[in-house]
Amino acid sequence: MQKNSFGSTFYFFLAAYYFFYFGLVGVYIIFMPKILLELDYSPFQVGIIYAAAPFMRFLLPFIFRHLFAITPKIYLLSLLVTFITTLVFLTTIDTFYLYLGSNLLFGAAMGVSLPYVETIALSKLSKHTYGKIRLWGSLGFMGIALWLGNILSSAHEALYYLCSMAFLTLLFGVFLVKFDETSHENIHENASFSLLKYWAFWFSIFLMQVGFGGYYNFFTIYETSHGISLEMTSWMWSFGVICEIVMLYFQGPLLQKNLLNILQFATLTTAFRWLLLYLYPSSMLVTFASQSLHAVSFALYHTAAITYVFSLYTQKKLAQQFFLGISFGLGGSVGALLAGKLYGEYLFLTEAFITLLAFFILRVHQKRKNISVGMPHV
Repeated sequence: MQKNSFGSTFYFFLAAYYFFYFGLVGVYIIFMPKILLELDYSPFQVGIIYAAAPFMRFLLPFIFRHLFAITPKIYLLSLLVTFITTLVFLTTIDTFYLYLGSNLLFGAAMGVSLPYVETIALSKLSKHTYGKIRLWGSLGFMGIALWLGNILSSAHEALYYLCSMAFLTLLFGVFLVKFDETSHENIHENASFSLLKYWAFWFSIFLMQVGFGGYYNFFTIYETSHGISLEMTSWMWSFGVICEIVMLYFQGPLLQKNLLNILQFATLTTAFRWLLLYLYPSSMLVTFASQSLHAVSFALYHTAAITYVFSLYTQKKLAQQFFLGISFGLGGSVGALLAGKLYGEYLFLTEAFITLLAFFILRVHQKRKNISVGMPHV
């Protein structure tokens, strides 16, 4: 009885953290760019602002590898700094350089808390249960998008919601510390962390996220330019998230299989998804079909990837930091810049080729790992 009560409490706080953390992300990436344009930021300035947080997410693991370890105190500090920087946004948003500086701090803080929580979740939950809890993050993201899409009327109103989401993330995130039973790596242990040992895997996840650059930044522009209404395009976004939620709920049995095979399947499926968008940009039926693949190319891929990384390294928290930093950090930044440069008829064809390259490099990783496993131990 006590064990069930313990588990239920942990599930509640973890689900609440995911819900509000990704609600915070939703406000930040869906609504704030448009608000910056309304405040007379240039598109180039908006691009710089939105490269800042991913850049910090990429840079942070290298700092932690040599100078810090992700301890409960560092985690709690990151939650507090995240909330404080959203308050600072209220006073700096009218000045580009001050707002850029606060975004760098925001990106650094956000890059600590999620890897810490993911490590706890992966250590305490089964693969089946993890997806059912993690889907609350998708619900938070979709919920805030639908809510603010209907009621948002001013820039400062969006910032108030941003502050509220950050405060609730802090509130529920604090309680997760007492469930942390993972080992806390020291700086010397972190210094032995090696990216080169599995370079092909890291390069593949980087390219996978580069391939998402056109989708995350230009999908709405791309579809509306081919005659799809903005309202219908918003439903396409929502449909993709719904498919993601369904996959997170039912993916447990799939994750019992070989994780590398799942990653290869998801990467190849994603390449096919971008090819569909290139071939049939004005077809609502085909585009909805491509959006259904978000269940595989994001939900299944993401869970399999973080679970695989968890199994590769003894430095669990640092490994999760590097995963987010190299994929969503560096890959997201390069993907956004590349998509902006390539935007046009062949954008998603290029994204398909980049993702196909990620698939072949993942095959290289599998072959290298199989050779390593097969070598006799001396």
